[in-house]
Amino acid sequence: MKLIKAHAYGNDFLLVDAAELPAGVAPADVARAVCDRHRGAGADGLLAFSTAPAGGRASMRLFNADGSRSEISGNGLRCLAAWLAREGQRSTLEIETDAGPKRLELVGCDASRLTFRASMGMPEEVREERLDVGGVSVPAITLRVGNPQCVVLGEVTTHRLHTVAAALAVHPRFPEGTNVELAAVEAADRVRILIWERGVGPTEASGTGACAAAVAAMAFGGAARDVQVTSPGGTQRVEWKPDGLYLTGWAEVVAEIRWLPVFDP
Repeated sequence: MKLIKAHAYGNDFLLVDAAELPAGVAPADVARAVCDRHRGAGADGLLAFSTAPAGGRASMRLFNADGSRSEISGNGLRCLAAWLAREGQRSTLEIETDAGPKRLELVGCDASRLTFRASMGMPEEVREERLDVGGVSVPAITLRVGNPQCVVLGEVTTHRLHTVAAALAVHPRFPEGTNVELAAVEAADRVRILIWERGVGPTEASGTGACAAAVAAMAFGGAARDVQVTSPGGTQRVEWKPDGLYLTGWAEVVAEIRWLPVFDP
């Protein structure tokens, strides 16, 4: 089985042609094995993809490192687009996800890093809530950007990431879990975040997390409709246009891996 290792701002994925997945083995089991940082190839998630013969179109299924399903990943989406672009597909791509079709346009290339502007659709179910975390009422903005998100505006610290954000990710309010971002509006056009990703834990970056934090900052934190969102892995641009969100950032393909262990059905 051939795996492609790629990352966007340190948020890393293993890509596999769905036709190469071992027969009789649950993809969740494959994901847990290959994503293991010490016993596998290591990644935040496994992305199984298929491509159309004519090129320019593809589909993807995303499994988190713990084997759970995720509807979409903005960074995973770009990692797949980067691989398809390297393989000769067109610079404009449409990728079908569990959160609907997403259109990406290649807008730049710097050595091995390919930059895409992706149409991410409209944010949905945006609301302010107060959630109990260890007996403390925490103000949060909940929404969907293809997947569930919970954003807490205010202090952004590692301690709060491992306490408040970690607790919110498995809060009873979210029966299927949620992604959580701590977000600070540092200027009208600049937001800083830390991320606790559902099924993974802390990650250096998140495309949908950047979108969610931007929406929360724009709707409730005084930010402009075009912001730079900075996480430990780097900075992505989020625009909120009348027709939806646009996410711009790079992705890099770093390796092709031949997986040797045998999966038992």
